[in-house]
Amino acid sequence: MRNRYLDLLRAAAIVRVIVYHLFGWPWLSIVLPAMGVMFALAGSLTAASLEKREASKVVTSRLRRLLPPLWLLGLVVVPVMLVAGWMRESDGEHPFSVPSLLFWLLPIGDPPGSDQAIDAWEPLWYIRAYVWFVLLSPVLFALWRKVGWAAVALPLLILAGLDLTGFELPETADAALWDFVTYGACWVAGFAHHDGRLARLKPWLAYPVALVLAAAALWWARDEGSFDLNDISESQALWSLAFVLIVLRWQPPMGWLARVKPLDKAVTLVNARAVTIYLWHNIAIAAVWPVLTVLALDDLGDRLGAATDLVAAFVLTLAAMVVFGWAEDLGAKRRPRLWPSTAAPRKEPEPEPEAPVAMTGAPRNWPPAPQREEAPQREEAPQTEQAPHWARNTVHDPGLPVAGRRADPLDEA
Repeated sequence: MRNRYLDLLRAAAIVRVIVYHLFGWPWLSIVLPAMGVMFALAGSLTAASLEKREASKVVTSRLRRLLPPLWLLGLVVVPVMLVAGWMRESDGEHPFSVPSLLFWLLPIGDPPGSDQAIDAWEPLWYIRAYVWFVLLSPVLFALWRKVGWAAVALPLLILAGLDLTGFELPETADAALWDFVTYGACWVAGFAHHDGRLARLKPWLAYPVALVLAAAALWWARDEGSFDLNDISESQALWSLAFVLIVLRWQPPMGWLARVKPLDKAVTLVNARAVTIYLWHNIAIAAVWPVLTVLALDDLGDRLGAATDLVAAFVLTLAAMVVFGWAEDLGAKRRPRLWPSTAAPRKEPEPEPEAPVAMTGAPRNWPPAPQREEAPQREEAPQTEQAPHWARNTVHDPGLPVAGRRADPLDEA
């Protein structure tokens, strides 16, 4: 069973990322702080896994779902960069070195690339940040259980300390540290969403806190002279957390989505291939104008402008998804397929009114033991009552998120 609200949020965030990278409109970072939302959703679903499985298995499973699509990207773009002269670049951002290629295998640092192929490797900071959050999640989850909301504030406190002291680490580690302090509060807020603590937060507290965080973010951005929050870590951290506190605390009814079939299937498709779409969308965007030129449609682009670019970017991203998306199936230990299933997810069952609040399995007296024949003098004695109909073959998973089952494309199968 899937939480379609979380699916919709993730699909919207990924589409927003594509549109932002295509047009660069700074206001999009305010309308929908996509990366903060994606990290918060991943945090919620990682917490669901950590409650039910050993931490080592959760970490290895989630890395298994993430890395094969990255490896496939590397198998394609690294040889192309080498043939195009990466080794001859002397002043590029990533001078070629064999040891640095290891980050294409395990991205604890940014996977490197040539300046000519910047569109291929620049978005991979998200993969690197995601890997670090997965590796740190067992510790962060234990901290959350111990200190609660103080764990959400911890990344923001570290961010303030970095601003005040000017402390810096070596380049690779410094980038990882800044991504942690920027999005760490959102990741831990995902823990709060999973265990219901965010939903139980009183409106008179949640909304004013979010409002203060948002106001501080905009004030900081104005002081920096830009409202593109992607360029301002402090504003991004505060605004993303404020947004997450509101949207994840809300759980609207989603029955309408199933009635809008095209949108329903699109949301399912994006979630089934989220990693592939993210990895290849920037390359697709870079290919828009060359492809339009080859097809002699560049005049159409001149006349229709942004609409043509957007449609072309979506079509090319979809093509990349079809060609390379099967790597996600391998990571999930599923049969590889070019087009994932977009069948409607199973609806969550209506709760039985008399069901107990918590049940970890069938009642201990079910199925009932065979009854012995009673002696004649006890023929009218009351028989042992069978388990009620709602308890038969019922399993309740106490580790489910409050709002529904996991819906993360990186979550365990």
